[in-house]
Amino acid sequence: MTPAPATEHREPVLSLRGVTMRLGERTLWQDVDLDLARGELVAVLGANGSGKSTLLRAVLGLQPLTGGTATVLGAPVRRGSRRIGLVPQQRLADDGLPLRGRDLVGLGVDGHRWGLPLPRRGRRARVDALLEAVGATRYAEAPVSTLSGGEQQRLRIAQALAGDPDLLLCDEPLLSLDLTHQAMVARLVDEARRRLDLGVLFVTHDINPILGIVDRVLYIAGERFRIGTPAEVLRSEVLSELYGAEVDVLHHRGRVLVAGVPDHRHHDDDAGLAPVAADDHRGGAR
Repeated sequence: MTPAPATEHREPVLSLRGVTMRLGERTLWQDVDLDLARGELVAVLGANGSGKSTLLRAVLGLQPLTGGTATVLGAPVRRGSRRIGLVPQQRLADDGLPLRGRDLVGLGVDGHRWGLPLPRRGRRARVDALLEAVGATRYAEAPVSTLSGGEQQRLRIAQALAGDPDLLLCDEPLLSLDLTHQAMVARLVDEARRRLDLGVLFVTHDINPILGIVDRVLYIAGERFRIGTPAEVLRSEVLSELYGAEVDVLHHRGRVLVAGVPDHRHHDDDAGLAPVAADDHRGGAR
């Protein structure tokens, strides 16, 4: 497949060429080509176990590709790149963890800093600016474990933006959130990509909360894939061909319902990406 050209003829933020991933004898996806432009949001869809989160791990340099190449701004992907920010799945913090909202965001500020740290005043100002950008100033001093799932996701978005990334990876960030908080997270990601001119790769089970902000869809199913606008990909005939089975796509009041998708559940792609530290993204460092 021919990837869509990057907008404004600029170098793509992320470029995938013939990327293939096999785990043992199982092929998750193969020969995927994609150019992700600055300011573009591509949703990654597919059944459980299709390899959506594994694709993000490969872009993070945490999972070696079986074939093909992946580059970020022309450089091969590598573990710990500050050019990449990660918003992970929503996971409630441990009740015993003595971490405030500003501390969680501060982990992202410090994540790639070698040698002398930022002066205390400069670091605090940076954390305050990030908190304000995601509307989290009011619980900066609150223990993270006392915050709701949606409030914690605000902080994780701020943390992901702390390293001034060029590429933002979102790994099921809406999971376990109610509709109101799903809409909030989608809005914050959209605002960040427009304000900072980010490329965004957004893994999700349900496209409806982000349907209004998606530019293109990468749909993975049974080793194959389709790339295009939501209107081009989310069609009964396209998904039926991908799955080799009858799949119905229904459009109603601006929402999309996909029915009859075979479930390829497999342990390798169900866990998602945990937030990770300094050189491997734990704590959301890029």
